[in-house]
Amino acid sequence: MRGSFEEQEAMFSYMTLEGRVPACHPLRPVRGLVREVLLLLDKDFRKLYAKEGRPSIPPEQLLSALLLQVFYGVRSERLLMEQLGYNLLFRWFVGLPADGKAWDATTFTKNRERLQSGDVCTRFMAALLNHEQVKPLLSDEHFSVDGTLIEAWASHTSFRPKDGSGNGTDFRGMQRKNDTHESVTDLDSRLDRKSHGQERRLCYMGHAVMENRHGLAVTGAVTHAAGTAEREASLRLLKQVRHTNKQRRITAGADTNYDTRGHVAALRKAGITPHVAMNETRNGGSAIDARTTRHPGYGMSQTCRKMIEGVFGWSTKHGTMRKAKLRGLANVASVFMRNLIGYNLVRIPKLLAGTG
Repeated sequence: MRGSFEEQEAMFSYMTLEGRVPACHPLRPVRGLVREVLLLLDKDFRKLYAKEGRPSIPPEQLLSALLLQVFYGVRSERLLMEQLGYNLLFRWFVGLPADGKAWDATTFTKNRERLQSGDVCTRFMAALLNHEQVKPLLSDEHFSVDGTLIEAWASHTSFRPKDGSGNGTDFRGMQRKNDTHESVTDLDSRLDRKSHGQERRLCYMGHAVMENRHGLAVTGAVTHAAGTAEREASLRLLKQVRHTNKQRRITAGADTNYDTRGHVAALRKAGITPHVAMNETRNGGSAIDARTTRHPGYGMSQTCRKMIEGVFGWSTKHGTMRKAKLRGLANVASVFMRNLIGYNLVRIPKLLAGTG
């Protein structure tokens, strides 16, 4: 029998957002985990806000919305606010009522900058990894490190001589270097490329450290794109990881870009065993010798370290790191950290289900 078509003219509706989301929806365990971590950050949130004045967007809802942006690859905060206006799933995850008004995009951005200045994403990552259910999943002595280029939100025409000459539209035959040129729209971006033969682009460099047991990201950072940036950032991040885990020594798997005598020596001095891939084509040969490669753990680290490409791959394909939509080192670093958190939140419920 044909059903009747009626316009939706009812004034009242007895509906809950909880009832509209399927019980098996993959965001359900993620939402529960996010809520528990946000409770742990309550004291940190209190320090960021004054006790008097007009109420702002609750930081719990703000951070939940930013995580949704990563999960679904929403390209801008304005589009995210549009989604919150009509997407019931988004409203349920954030905690907005079905008949509540979505926030203004400009107001949302201003509130996001407050959380960014308080380094909330780093604290969220630390609280997530120290969660009673998550901590047993992590290795506390075996890690991998790698870096990736993040395309900046700036065009080649914005890369102009620092002395003010040139209009940026005609640069054929001109030798352009970071020492003599800079982007007038994004001063923190640098001209770089992934490998020889590829096109140079204005970009940043993102760095991540992954634990080797289940391939979860434990920390990250964004720096200017430079030839030594990967090694310098990895040493700094690995020192932080070693200090956090309070281990005498940890192992660090890495690719051939990290195989330099200075970097390997610095790792050993810091109490970090360098499980770096050997680059025997380098002048002088590899800095890794038999005292490292003779151990079975070296081969295991070389196998596990490749999982870190999954972190970058997910952030690029599903997250928001295919191209930075914000300018400035601090803004890009905050987005990069949210993508690492998003990757972990997608993986952790699956890992917990497998160990349960």
